[in-house]
Parts: sequence; C-alpha cells; structure tokens
Amino acid sequence: MKVIALFLIGIGVFFGIIAGIYWFTAYEDAGFLMLLGSTGLGLLPGGYYLWWTHHMKVQADDDPDGTLEEGAGAVDSFPGSSIWPFILGMGAMVAALTFVFGLWLAPVAAALIVSALIGATVESRRGGTV
Repeated sequence: MKVIALFLIGIGVFFGIIAGIYWFTAYEDAGFLMLLGSTGLGLLPGGYYLWWTHHMKVQADDDPDGTLEEGAGAVDSFPGSSIWPFILGMGAMVAALTFVFGLWLAPVAAALIVSALIGATVESRRGGTV
C-alpha cells in the first residue's frame, strides 16, 4: 500500500507543479482550478494511504520477500455471466434521458434500477441462479 500511496502523492505533486506553471503562464482561472482539483485527487487518497501504512501491518506488495499467494486473500466465488449489470446500465441511461425527454421516463428508470439491484442481490445470495 505504501507504493500506491507514493504513486498517488507523486501524481498530486506533478499536477501541483503543472498548476503553478499554468497559473503563471496562461493567466486563465478554469484550467488552473481543474489542475488544482487534480492535485487534490492525487494528494488526498495518497496521504490517506500513506497514513494507513504506518498504522497497519506490512502488506504483501510492500514486502520484498512477499509472494502472490500472500497478497491474494480469500478467493470466494465469482459470479458467472449475468444480465443484471446490463439492466442497471440501461436504467442509468434511461435516468439520464429523463433530463432530456422529461420526468415521464423517471418511473421506467427507477423500475429498471430497482429490479437490477434486487436481481443482482438475489443472484449473489443464491450462488448464481435466480
């Protein structure tokens, strides 16, 4: 986890340097603020992960003698092909179309999303069959 933390902090520092250069050369606020947001998106999780590396035991990816088996964790079950992610995506698409065509699509979107969530939950609890 320390490697991930340092990588994210490196990304944040890079975008911070680019934001400073952009501020002094472009004289434009929107791009600077977006680069500043990218800096935060690198520094916040990177700092959080770095903080946690001092409070946790050494992870398998930080151990030079670690093996793949140590980092794999418990392998439970993987679901087979399922229709529910597609139905959830269709519900999200119909929900986005609600902004274009009107609120009359909202019940259709809600029905698709709720049915997909219920179906995926039932399928995962029963081991892949509904």
